[in-house]
Amino acid sequence: MSIYIHIPFCNSICTYCDFCKIFYNKKYINDYLNNLEQEIKVRYKSEIVNTIFIGGGTPSSLDDEELIRLMNIIEIFKLNDNYEFTVECNIESITENKLKIMKKYGVNRISIGVESFDNSIIKLLGRNHTKKDVYNKMEIVKRYFSNINIDLIYAAYDDINILKSDIDCFLKLDIPHISTYSLIIEDNTMLKINGMKNIDEDIDYEMYKYIEDTLEKNDYIHYEISNYAKNGYQSKHNLVYWNNEEYYGFGLSSTSYINNERITNTKNLRKYLNGEYLDTSVYEDKDIRMENEIMLGLRKLDGINLDRFKDKFNVSLEDIYNIDNLVRNGYLIRDNNCIKIDKKYMYISNEIIVRILE
Repeated sequence: MSIYIHIPFCNSICTYCDFCKIFYNKKYINDYLNNLEQEIKVRYKSEIVNTIFIGGGTPSSLDDEELIRLMNIIEIFKLNDNYEFTVECNIESITENKLKIMKKYGVNRISIGVESFDNSIIKLLGRNHTKKDVYNKMEIVKRYFSNINIDLIYAAYDDINILKSDIDCFLKLDIPHISTYSLIIEDNTMLKINGMKNIDEDIDYEMYKYIEDTLEKNDYIHYEISNYAKNGYQSKHNLVYWNNEEYYGFGLSSTSYINNERITNTKNLRKYLNGEYLDTSVYEDKDIRMENEIMLGLRKLDGINLDRFKDKFNVSLEDIYNIDNLVRNGYLIRDNNCIKIDKKYMYISNEIIVRILE
């Protein structure tokens, strides 16, 4: 079993973010944490936990006392010996004391929203750090943690030289994982409201390929469409999602997937603080579960294991989905009893997945 915990509070709101978030306000924090604890006590059934991921929002926006309170709540979970425990942090709210607290309570992986090393792009994205801050804070983080991820956003500009500089800066940090995301301009974000447009798709693809080629030359494994890791540092928690496995989601707006049910929590803070945690619960039949297996599994460069698919659904993938033409035309590859998208077509994976599910 895996656990996701949502901390919605942020010290500032990024211009591209459409996640469920709230300006940090101390008067709400204790009530929120109390309700989070109650939700966990009611719903968690003492399963052995393999991964925990605390996301947001900005979990590192909590002060020391609030962070300790959160960590004490999380001690209810029964962790296996090889657990992965990740906390998301922003550069501006990381402190040495918070890192010490996380380390003390068993956190063993840090994910940091860097987004860019270019000060003008950092400002465009609504972040409150500088390139210098990134290097200074990363030096502190590395004193306490070796399993570190940074998030990087590209295509917020059409100058590939900015991306090249960002990747060079990342490589100088010498950390084992990076998640790279092409900017999506979502509705109801400041970027959308201000009229920003997506860059040309050809330039976006050129950037995607530059990232892939450069990171692989530097011994990073491209294991999911947006994720690269040194050997042994792939995100165990995110692999739970891509393998379509079960997980709890606790906190505002979080999603759980348990016993074939997709359970979504309320996005309404007032309701959550009144103990009305759940919003919707939808049972997923076998057809939907198989479609999710395709959509999620083919995000991985290793693809979908055919034996695992048959064990899970008691039917062969190739008996359900007609993939012969995609294999014949080279978009899909059969390899070691797996079906995967040919690496050179991964950029258009969504189109390929749509063709499989037609």
